[in-house]
Amino acid sequence: MKVLGVQRPVLQSTVVVEKSIQDLMNLMQDLSAYSNQFLEMVCDKLKEYKEICNTAYRSIVQCEEKLTISASWSKDEDISRLLQSLPNWANMTQPRQTRQKREDEEDFTRAAFAKESEVLTGNLGDKLIPQNEILRDVSDLKALANLHESMEWLAARLKTFFASLPHASSASQCSTESERSREQILQTLSDLSRSFQDIADRCLLALHLEVRVHCFHYLIPLTKQGNYAIVANVESMDYDPLVVKLNKDISAIEEAMGAALLQHKFQYIFEGLGHLISCILINGAQYFKRISESGIKKMCRNIFVLQQNLTNITMSREADLDFARQYYEMLYNTADELLNLVVDQGVRYTELEYINALSLLHRSQTGVGDLSTQNTRLQRLKEIICEQAAIKQATKDKKITTV
Repeated sequence: MKVLGVQRPVLQSTVVVEKSIQDLMNLMQDLSAYSNQFLEMVCDKLKEYKEICNTAYRSIVQCEEKLTISASWSKDEDISRLLQSLPNWANMTQPRQTRQKREDEEDFTRAAFAKESEVLTGNLGDKLIPQNEILRDVSDLKALANLHESMEWLAARLKTFFASLPHASSASQCSTESERSREQILQTLSDLSRSFQDIADRCLLALHLEVRVHCFHYLIPLTKQGNYAIVANVESMDYDPLVVKLNKDISAIEEAMGAALLQHKFQYIFEGLGHLISCILINGAQYFKRISESGIKKMCRNIFVLQQNLTNITMSREADLDFARQYYEMLYNTADELLNLVVDQGVRYTELEYINALSLLHRSQTGVGDLSTQNTRLQRLKEIICEQAAIKQATKDKKITTV
């Protein structure tokens, strides 16, 4: 690795290809009259290797002719374009010290995570993800990471090689046709270099998405199929088995990615994961048939252990999971107390999230009144949210006027 100037493992086949390209380039300098022929040989070798790499990628992310969800999403132009437009993707190409500081950095980043969570949640809906649509074997993720680092390294090496190439052939007799041919070859080489970077990007996006798909895979069934209308006993205080499995998965992926990816890419894989988990769990409130106080306590314990694990990985507080825990803690209130809470604390969640919470309380608690009373309460909730929004806007306008 030191000889190659890399910090993470690179595929042996990539090293062999790079060496053979280097040899051909050296020969081209010695036999400059045949430079176009040598460049065509380079093109052929790279085209062949590109196909090998694409096949390798498909062999990892495809199961019985079907792509995994993460690979399917990374292939989706809208999703990949969105992910690559977010600041955490752009940050990977810039060293931390050279990045332009923003006053609202935290809010800006959180808004980006929110956008990603919204798109992924919207894209998946509430469907359960079968096991054959995720990469269960961590060695597959490691293979993707190795492929990513290899493709990125090769793309960079090719860029360096081709940057030094003269655009005009140095042969003594150069026909216009020969020059045109050379321009075409150089364009092909540039395209090939870009295609290796594209494979690298696709691998990294797939890894980023795969960890998120694992969260959906384990957490959607937790809310849709889990029993949280439980009575207090020792067993009820255990973490949900699905949460334990997710934590185990995340830890295994962390270990593999730490060894296979550079630090800033490792961060890209895991940053924002807390926000998505928070969204899945808050959104999941609508699926619980009922929830008891012991169920709420268990849910909060689930969130805490997920937060603890993620904090150890990202070395940040993962405050988004506090947000999810506080959402479930709201459910300790009665339905009427929840309305008062919104008045006292202001609006912290979306209208739909409050409606889901109130509806869950209606399903879970006794003495909540008949359907008409419940509908009146829901209507009052909407009015409170509108009133709070108006107060917030008025305060904002006042600040602007004062300034």
